[in-house]
Amino acid sequence: MKKIAWVTDSTAYITEDLKNHPDVFVMPLAIIFGDVVYEDGISLTTEQLYEKIKQSKEVPKTSQPAVGKFVELYEKLKNDYEQAIAIHISSKLSGTLDSSRSASEMAEFPVEIIDSKSMSYAITSLLNTGIELSEQGMDGEMIAKKLREEADKGENYILLGSLEQFYKGGRMSGTQFLLGNLLQIKPIIRINQNGEFEVFEKVRSEKKAVRRLLELVNNAYNEHSIGEVQIMHGNVREKAIALEKEIKNKYPNMNIVIGEISSTIAAHAGEGTVAIIWQNK
Repeated sequence: MKKIAWVTDSTAYITEDLKNHPDVFVMPLAIIFGDVVYEDGISLTTEQLYEKIKQSKEVPKTSQPAVGKFVELYEKLKNDYEQAIAIHISSKLSGTLDSSRSASEMAEFPVEIIDSKSMSYAITSLLNTGIELSEQGMDGEMIAKKLREEADKGENYILLGSLEQFYKGGRMSGTQFLLGNLLQIKPIIRINQNGEFEVFEKVRSEKKAVRRLLELVNNAYNEHSIGEVQIMHGNVREKAIALEKEIKNKYPNMNIVIGEISSTIAAHAGEGTVAIIWQNK
């Protein structure tokens, strides 16, 4: 039997390496348009999601995977693995982690559950670190301990593509939405240390907001010697590339990863979203 299976959910950014890794398993969240339920990344792509939003003007809802889906997965993994390490979207943003934990108990399969306290590439970083530690011979319990420590070191800042979508999805108060619209504010959102969305800063224009993101990268580089930054976007690759160029101009040796946000995230953040993520040392 193999030692460790790696389980995550579709809010993570799944790189080609992870997609092709035989021990990595991704549980899709559901995206709901009216009475129709889609599986993130399987029966609905981000391109299809954006098109549906434009056509229907309806804000889609999202839902965590059913416990039964996780039970099926863990029952299957029991035959080939000694244990699993499951890294999920923040427990404050979705019930996915709770479903995963309940399923592991029902399947009587040992799973170390890791709360990423974030989403997207923050989960990817934890997966990559965990797999690397496993290849070095570290046992599952120690890997889980290390990943929980690493989850506290991530930083992320988000420029929303659609303030209205974020509000209608229940992620922002009516007052914040109203003020943002009236004053033409471009808020910088982040997922804080508790794993909850919060308005980090209110900026008057996207240009100023991007400048502020660059300042935050500069601060993190000076304080934590970060070597990699991930830029995630919602169908605006040109904005991500422009941001990459600005960072590279100042830090030519900085590794930059550009990727798309998942459909589950795009359902709330909207097309046009740009997020910047890194892991402090």
